[in-house]
Formats: sequence, C-alpha cells, structure tokens
Amino acid sequence: MKLLVLLSRFPYPLDKGDKLRAFHQLRYLARHHDICLLALTDEPVDEAAYAAVRPLCRGGLHVHPLRKPGIVANMTRALATGLPFQVGYFYDGAAQRRLDQLLRDFQPQHVYCQLIRMAEYLRPHVGKYAMTLDYMDVFSAGMQRRATQAPAWQRPVISLEARRLLRYEADVFGWFRHHTIISDQDRQLINHPRRQQIHVVLNGIDTDFFQPTDTAKTYELVFCGNMSYHPNVDAAEFLALEILPLVRQTHPQARLLIAGTTPAARVLALASEAVVISGWLPDIREAYASARVFVAPMRVGTGLQNKLLEAMAMRLPCLTTPLANNALRGVPGQDLLVGESAPELAAGISRLLAEPGAADALAGRGLEFVRAHYNWAAATGKLEALFGE
Repeated sequence: MKLLVLLSRFPYPLDKGDKLRAFHQLRYLARHHDICLLALTDEPVDEAAYAAVRPLCRGGLHVHPLRKPGIVANMTRALATGLPFQVGYFYDGAAQRRLDQLLRDFQPQHVYCQLIRMAEYLRPHVGKYAMTLDYMDVFSAGMQRRATQAPAWQRPVISLEARRLLRYEADVFGWFRHHTIISDQDRQLINHPRRQQIHVVLNGIDTDFFQPTDTAKTYELVFCGNMSYHPNVDAAEFLALEILPLVRQTHPQARLLIAGTTPAARVLALASEAVVISGWLPDIREAYASARVFVAPMRVGTGLQNKLLEAMAMRLPCLTTPLANNALRGVPGQDLLVGESAPELAAGISRLLAEPGAADALAGRGLEFVRAHYNWAAATGKLEALFGE
C-alpha cells in the first residue's frame, strides 16, 4: 500500500512521546508499505536523524522547517480565526502547498495523520482520500488540568486554548475514516458522540533496547522525560520539593536524578545536593540504570507514559499516580505502586528502599507486565489493519 504519513515533528531522536510513537510505527509499517513521510520541524535535523528515518520511507522523505517569524504570524492568525494555538503553531501555508503537491504526485491509498495539530492540512482533502487520525493524547484535557494549576494571569489564555481544543477535537472527527488513541482513558475524554468508534492503539516497548543491567546504583530515585514539557516540569517539582523531603526523613542520604532533554528554568532551579539535573543524555538507559527506584508522580497531562514502560522494561521498581496508571493499566501493588499524595508516594518509596527483596520482586513483575502487554508489532498491526478497511 502507498501510505502518506503526516507528522508535526521529525521522528528522531526519540526524545518526545509523539516522536517515539511515530518512529516505531514507521518501523513496522515500512515492512509492508511504501511510506511517503512529510514531517515538520522547528529545530535542526542532523544527518544521524535522517539516517535513522530515511530507510523507512521508500516513497520519499520530506522535511518542512517551521521558522519563528512564520510561527508567530500563524499563531496570530489562529487567535483571529478561532483555531487552537496548538494548531496555528504547526500550520504553515508553504507546508500546505507542499502537501498538496505530494498528494497529487504520490497518489496515496491511505493518509495517516498523527495528532490533531496536523489535521488542518487535510481539511481541503476531506472525502478525496481514505484517512486515519491518531489523536494519541487528548490535548484539551491536558490544558484543562493545566489551567487549574496555572498562575492567575495565565488561566484565561490556557482556558481559552482548552475550550478551542475541545471543540476542534470533535470537529475533525468527521474528516477521517478511522481514528486511534493511546488509551481508553483518553478515548473517554473526546467530546464526540461516536467516540467509542475510536480504536485504542497502545504504544510498545523495545525490550531488545531497554533491558535489565547490573550497573552500580548512584541514586536512590530517578525521573526521566522531556523536561520542558509542562506535565513533566510539574512532576519534577512535586517530586523534588514535596516527596523527596519526606523520603529523606527516613533515608537522609537519598538522592534524585532528573534526566531528560531541554530542562526548563523551573527544573534547573531544583538542583541541590540531593537533586541532580542531568539534561539531555546520549543514552537515557544510563539514567534508569543508575537508580534504585523510578518515580513518575504525574498530576497533569494525558496519554500513556512511555517513561514507565522503559523503566519497567529495565527492571526498575516503579511508582506513579492514578492519573498515569489509568492509561498504563498495571495492577497496583503487583506490577507497580500507585499513590496520589506526597505522603503516599514517599511511603511507597521508603518501603522499597528499606526492603530490597520486595523492590526486586515488584521490579520482576513489572518487567513481565510490559513484556506481556506492550509490544510494538502487535500494537502497530492493529493500526495497519485499519488501513485496509
């Protein structure tokens, strides 16, 4: 099948959730389909990234850079026209013309669009092609949760964006033949009467890459992710400022590693004798392997936390919140520990640090869980089946 894929970011390196999902889906889809990829980018793409993606795109690899002056103009236009800022940021007239030409030249049998931020490019082509939209996450819900925690002066803008996203998520539904999303929890948040028709397509985990190691432990705790992404920034602050001090009451030497790309100023400000901010690492496995316990205290955001899959695949005992586990669907107390408040999470961490045997048993069950339930081939096979309908 000739498959045209639209992405809002170049899908390599794998430092963001949407890039990771896209890359692994492309890997499996490329086995059976001729893929023509059009990816936007607002940052430079190096040759190593091109080398990783180019072999997956027998139908052509096309990258369209977004420039800052154009982004500002497009977001201003979104404000005036009622589009979400998220959509305006990624919508570019030159990219639209490039896509139109690719559709004419490539003549795809199916178009796969990742995220609603790219759906606007397909508005002129509704009804002309068989198309699938991957909502992946529910942006409106993430914005609504963020608005409740934002400073008062930011709330009107964030709330406006949440309302626009909620409406846009429903509006674009009818443009596409099929729809996918990362979890049932997210599916229930789509404000559309036919939301049950959205197919849940999970992420997977590359268990050949993420494997248990015997590396010496330098830290008691680790948290990983894109550290400029608001839900991760909030989680890092919650962990460093509220949870870790409680843990250190019983384990005074406990140290926390916060690892991940582009740490925001608020994250950098957390650095102390007990908290290390690594920034970007060439191999994120080093961060996981260096700690005894992985903690993902997510309070805002949506979707499936890939960081939990990676940590569990590396046989780390994991703790998270109900918000994150509702998407993961692990059994609390069996596959991982779940808590909501700082005292609950701190108590779980302290117990794992004090009882290495219990921590090791939990880590072993977590590893079995991800191997059984999160497989890229099976997940992408479900997506691939939709293209043939």
